[in-house]
Amino acid sequence: MDLGLADRVYVLTGASRGLGFATAQCLVADGARVVISSRDEERVKEAVERLGGSAGAAGIAADLSDPATPGRLVDLAQERFGRLDGALISVGGPPPGSALQVSDEQWEQAFRTVFLGAIRTARTVAARLDAGGAIGFVLSTSVRQPIPGLGISNGLRPGLAGAAKDMADELGPRGIRVVSLLPGRVKTDRMKELIAASGDPDRAASEFEAQIPLRRMAEPEEFGRVAAFALSPAASYLTGLTLPVDGGSVRGY
Repeated sequence: MDLGLADRVYVLTGASRGLGFATAQCLVADGARVVISSRDEERVKEAVERLGGSAGAAGIAADLSDPATPGRLVDLAQERFGRLDGALISVGGPPPGSALQVSDEQWEQAFRTVFLGAIRTARTVAARLDAGGAIGFVLSTSVRQPIPGLGISNGLRPGLAGAAKDMADELGPRGIRVVSLLPGRVKTDRMKELIAASGDPDRAASEFEAQIPLRRMAEPEEFGRVAAFALSPAASYLTGLTLPVDGGSVRGY
């Protein structure tokens, strides 16, 4: 199936590795061009090269907590590639700890980056999109059910899902779609860090996989293919939804 991605241009945040990078790979493979960002300049440079270099990708080192970041990203997309068709907004995972254990400073920093940074980016991108554009949020299955030990994620990501639904209602008449993607256990560096922090990585990995009906964690590209489809014209009637990409681990409908 042709996803209709040829020559389309997407901004992807937090995309020098992990789920954002996997999505960028899938978009570029289908003919799209991408502008990626993360906080690490060297990782951004390496990611751009892995995506085929300047013909199909550009990148900047930037932090979503900086109010100037969204404008820099959309300006680069339009200056380098002449258009903007959408964005995948992903931020780094907040620090572990229950809602009662994490400090005020950790809550405030996570709010500025995870919540406000994502909202600001979506607002900036939406102002530059025409009909047919799409915005995707990379959230978490914590939107549907809390994840033990990730209190900040449990608190902020459901709010982002609600905000995304609100945006879908407002942007729908302009022909712009908004979707929320809920990755479960995926073999990213972030997941490896969480498993290592458990003190018994082998046992933690086995316990995670036992809770997934498919009995395995996802590869990043399995998420990337879903995200690329959701952003593409082929998904033209999908908006306002939260889509788990979790191997069946969320128990609700």
